[in-house]
Amino acid sequence: MTQKYRLAGHGLVDRGRPLRFRFDERIYEGFAGDTLASALLANDVHLVGRSFKYHRPRGILGAWADEPNALVTIVRGRGQVTPNLPATQVELVDGLVAYSQNRNPSLEHDRWSINDRLSRFLPAGFYYKTFMWPRRAWDAVYEPRIRAVAGLGVAPDAPDPDRYAQRYAHCEVLVVGAGPAGLAAASAAAAGGGRVILCDDRPRMGGSLLAASDAVIDGGDARDWATGTLARLAALPNVRLLPRTTAFGYYPHNMIGLAERLGDHVEDGAAPVRERLWQVRAARVILATGAIERPLVFPDNDRPGIMLADAARIYLQLYGVAVGARPVVVTAHDAGYRVARELTSAGLATVLIDVRPGAAVSGAPFRIIRDARIEGTRGRLRVNAIDIVAGGRRERLACDAVLMCGGFTPAIHLASQSRGQMAWNEDVQAYVPSGSVEDERTVGAASGRLELADALKDGWWAGIDAAKTSGGKIVAAPLPPRADVRQSIGKGGVIGALPHGRNPLRVKAFVDWQNDVTARDLALATREGFRSIEHVKRYTTTGMATDQGKLSNINSLGIVAASTGRAVEAVGFTTFRPPYTPVTFGTLAGSARGELFDPVRRTPIHGWAEAKGAVFEDVGQWKRARYFPRAGETMRQAVDRECLAVRSAAGIFDASTLGKIEVVGTDAAEFLERFYVNAWKKLGAGRCRYGVLLREDGFILDDGVIARLASDRFHVTTTTGGAARVLGLMEDYLQTEWPDLDVWLTSTTEQWSVIAIQGPLARELLAPLVEQLDISAAAFPHMSVGDAEICGVPTRLMRVSFTGELGFEINIPSGRARQVWEAIWARGQTLGLTAYGTEAMHILRAEKGYIIVGQETDGTVTPQDVGLGWAIGKTKPDYVGKRSLERPALLAKGRKQLVGLFTTDPSIVLEEGAQLMAPVGGPSLGHVTSSYYSASLGRSIALAMIKDGRAIEDQPLMVPMPDGNIVVKVTGTVFVDPEGRRLND
Repeated sequence: MTQKYRLAGHGLVDRGRPLRFRFDERIYEGFAGDTLASALLANDVHLVGRSFKYHRPRGILGAWADEPNALVTIVRGRGQVTPNLPATQVELVDGLVAYSQNRNPSLEHDRWSINDRLSRFLPAGFYYKTFMWPRRAWDAVYEPRIRAVAGLGVAPDAPDPDRYAQRYAHCEVLVVGAGPAGLAAASAAAAGGGRVILCDDRPRMGGSLLAASDAVIDGGDARDWATGTLARLAALPNVRLLPRTTAFGYYPHNMIGLAERLGDHVEDGAAPVRERLWQVRAARVILATGAIERPLVFPDNDRPGIMLADAARIYLQLYGVAVGARPVVVTAHDAGYRVARELTSAGLATVLIDVRPGAAVSGAPFRIIRDARIEGTRGRLRVNAIDIVAGGRRERLACDAVLMCGGFTPAIHLASQSRGQMAWNEDVQAYVPSGSVEDERTVGAASGRLELADALKDGWWAGIDAAKTSGGKIVAAPLPPRADVRQSIGKGGVIGALPHGRNPLRVKAFVDWQNDVTARDLALATREGFRSIEHVKRYTTTGMATDQGKLSNINSLGIVAASTGRAVEAVGFTTFRPPYTPVTFGTLAGSARGELFDPVRRTPIHGWAEAKGAVFEDVGQWKRARYFPRAGETMRQAVDRECLAVRSAAGIFDASTLGKIEVVGTDAAEFLERFYVNAWKKLGAGRCRYGVLLREDGFILDDGVIARLASDRFHVTTTTGGAARVLGLMEDYLQTEWPDLDVWLTSTTEQWSVIAIQGPLARELLAPLVEQLDISAAAFPHMSVGDAEICGVPTRLMRVSFTGELGFEINIPSGRARQVWEAIWARGQTLGLTAYGTEAMHILRAEKGYIIVGQETDGTVTPQDVGLGWAIGKTKPDYVGKRSLERPALLAKGRKQLVGLFTTDPSIVLEEGAQLMAPVGGPSLGHVTSSYYSASLGRSIALAMIKDGRAIEDQPLMVPMPDGNIVVKVTGTVFVDPEGRRLND
């Protein structure tokens, strides 16, 4: 098998390790060290895809993350399918299978290429004007057809079998980019002794030095200098090297997101982890992200075989691949001459076209055409000629590759994400960083210093400064590395579209290859009134593709500037957002997928309940027993039996899912005083109190019983669903509003399981099992807490009730919970103990008028609205939400209030959410929040939020339903034992 364009004597690939791969079902060969793109080019494959909108033939344009065209779908060992990977970043492994995308039926013959001929009907923004009418057609007609034609790869529908890891790290200095500036910076920073992390997104570190065939550093070959520097860094204990690691996002306080690829380059899926997410917090960040070559905008600049000039040089020097036998270099920058010289030295018949005016360079080993105008290119599936006008004469040059060099654009994406300021640099014709709000410095080509010597010096002194700033000690600061090159990068560059003599309405000069945006589209946007570059970006979609405008942004600015008669710096630049390059969902999710994405939480009693035939329901992430049916029982029968058992004898309930927070410290009471509406300072140790928590706007957020264990310690309970929210809010206030308070917060939800024993026989049941605590009514009244032992297990016992009956809540270490539960169950069988679930719990609490946050409340309810005004500390100077409660709107008449409801027909159970209105009709007065059948009362009951509800007690209302209106009477909220005798027995 012949690799037609593989050149001997060039490249760093391992020619002793040939690799076979498939692309669109054709078998090819490459070498270890190749990318899929370099291997395809070696096999003379340039056509790799079809464009997004027009389905034009597209080829490889770049050499790494700047690639907009060559997006492929990769199928790996175990059938894992990954779409939309740039072929330039896919490392070749033996047996790799790749497919092109966005073509039907094939790359060579795509039926949707008809869009290219209809392009005058598909200008920028046409979808905003075309697909609005009729309104219903979007879902049924427009969207399905557009999705079938446009788009990139097809998302896989099978679960991802790979594993992903996540890790946090801290360092004194993080260096992003292992090119010349990054290596110099890391070397200097490491000398200070602090922790240094050096990351680079390529498999081999070294950046541009790997393709530097004529550069000398410190008297030796630049590649050897890079290899030696990396070896020295790897040997240092304070340095971590992370190749194949992309810094994709810069977040506040020098938090950098890194995506490390661990498995895709390993054959047969042998790597245990495919990718790892690093979240790195650095004292100082040095961005050495380099620069990206700028393409040229001229007619028909998107044919396969047209690519960036420096990319062609990289394929030659790094992979030993010629991108063509007769390349034409089109340049507006001196760097184009270096490319032409190296291609010619490799034996390629090269012609250089310089679009700038001036005399030709004498003595060059290749033909040079100066002051030329590019009129277009030829070729259907690959470029075969370029048309130019030079010296007043039109000429068509035969070629098999056109290489563009419009200058270099510093990669400022991460610097921009750091909220850094950017300034226009006339020398490089691009924006460069000019300051940052973070402790960050941009060096080398990323800051506009394109020459090798300048980049090395810039990186070196930035590393020295970072080491000193982070506390390192530089005993002696040697001079930075010295560099010599045969030919410098030089100067030049152009932004915007090149002039040509063709009809602009018939020309496609592409600015954004991935989104098919042309210079004509940008000009149209400005004609239609768009002036802000952000608006132009969204209207035309330029720079919005997966390459994040790496190639298109600067040229877009130039075209908009020319169209609006402004300077480029007056146009500004678009905002760069993470990620810098696409990051897999697996990397971001880590292990949080499947059941771990939304973990299923089970209490220690779950297995017992399951064995007893419990029917479970999901409450947040928890599995909770809803009811315990016996043979032949319906849900209604089982729940009625459970409720009656609690009212007449005793019931046992698993309340382990309640949130539990330990609040400890000398200022614990003061903290709760400021946080909850209730008063806490005078609550004695060994006593409990019901607490209500508000949001800042005065509406109820959560509630729960809070027990004072000692002068400096409280046990706080929250609702099942509110545990994390309340703890987070506590931490927020403690750290930002009241950092002077001596308070520590600890989540103990998992530490304590809770067994609730409720009913008139609860004390008789528990007393023989409790040691070291007198639980008689006199010694242990309602709302008491104490330490005890139950069945020999240390216990935090609370006398509280959510049923209105005599009740105890046993907080038991979770590892012993089932043991104690089963002991209580065995003892209770002689007393009629019954297990009950959440459905019975809801009915029992509704019979007593106890609210459930999130059911009786909806985010617009105050304590007064639900009859909890008594809980508010009247003499407290402040608490969260206090000032909001005093707003006139929250005190005005007409607010909805919690009331009870009796249906005229006691057998009718209202629907929750049903609306209520006056008997004569009219607007809704409120809605039903809870509705049940009460076996204890032999009738239905309901709770409702009704406008001025407490003022219309005993009055009738109407509930309109499809089968007819239901008449109800407004009552109080307490249906069972309104005097509370049972609670205090």
